[in-house]
Amino acid sequence: MTTEDRWQLPDGVEEVLPPQAACVERLRRQLLDLYRSWGYQLVIPPLIEYTESLLIGLGADIDLLTFKMTDRLSGRTLGVRADITPQVARIDAHSLAQQGVARLCYAGSVLHTSPKTPMASRSPLQIGVELYGDNSPAADVEVIRLMLETLDRAGLSELCLDLGHVGIYKAVLATAALSQEQERVVFEALQRKSVPDLRLALAGVEEQVAAMIIALVDLHGDDQVLSDARKLLHEKAPSALPAVDALEDVATIVRGLRPQLKVYFDLAELRGYHYHTGIVFAAYVPGHGQALANGGRYDGVGAVFGRTRSATGFATDLKALIAMMPVESTGPGAISVPISDDRLLQGRADELRAQGEIVINSLFGEVDPRCDRELVQEHDQWIVKSVKH
Repeated sequence: MTTEDRWQLPDGVEEVLPPQAACVERLRRQLLDLYRSWGYQLVIPPLIEYTESLLIGLGADIDLLTFKMTDRLSGRTLGVRADITPQVARIDAHSLAQQGVARLCYAGSVLHTSPKTPMASRSPLQIGVELYGDNSPAADVEVIRLMLETLDRAGLSELCLDLGHVGIYKAVLATAALSQEQERVVFEALQRKSVPDLRLALAGVEEQVAAMIIALVDLHGDDQVLSDARKLLHEKAPSALPAVDALEDVATIVRGLRPQLKVYFDLAELRGYHYHTGIVFAAYVPGHGQALANGGRYDGVGAVFGRTRSATGFATDLKALIAMMPVESTGPGAISVPISDDRLLQGRADELRAQGEIVINSLFGEVDPRCDRELVQEHDQWIVKSVKH
């Protein structure tokens, strides 16, 4: 390894330097305080767990994203968390095991074996909320509101809410009686919105059913999508209609609270299909192709921990949010204090620090460049004055 190689970090893994680090920490505190004001309690799950608990409940995607290693103490396989959601589900189902509704929030680093999207970090700083014990639309609306408020606190505007419901696809797919392999191929083709691949995958399926599945590709857009979905599904897949109604109900409530919000429906959006059980949602901003926050309902996830619970939640990456925010060109400034054993001076410095000021000792008489003020002695008192340049 050359000297030049020693400072390099792995692809997709980055360090956060001032002033971005200060922005990340400030936003983290603001968001955790926001969640606390809604009744969400902070939990701090461990960075590593046994894979038996870390990888269950959220599908194969998490398995592929997880770094694994052997625990030298037990010989069992450990995983570095790639998503905090299953950890919080374990805490709710097993560690807390409380009755009724539980609201939990978290913030912490996760690690991915590969980036989720081409420009994504492999070491996101994930923050989010999970609501357990309530399967009503009101719970989904609460989480969606918190997701949108999270982006508001990051200073992002012109938000667009993307809504979908995996129940629609599941009801439609049930009418086709496909094999597991056919289901996999159809699912992948639908994610790509590839009509030719869908036609190939659905060869041999009843023509009307195949046409209904293919039609999902075009069911995205404004409220007209819901009307079109009802016409499409009422005869061959009526069990999908309650999911369409649920989307309309949630959109109506959220719009009533945020009249300027853009709402986009996508009935072929299947994020987290293998573990989500109901409504799924994401938030976008203009000019950014990837969702900045997403979530959805995943009822029953606690069953793998011995306790079935209704659940809904969302998560975002603080690093991604900070990247969308303008970096502050100047900090709050600081106060320089000379090195001295004077008790009055040290008491005044401690008092200013307690008030939230940054007070920096001038070691060797060298003033830190951040200091725009200084403590000077006048008439046996130490007072703050602007630095003379």
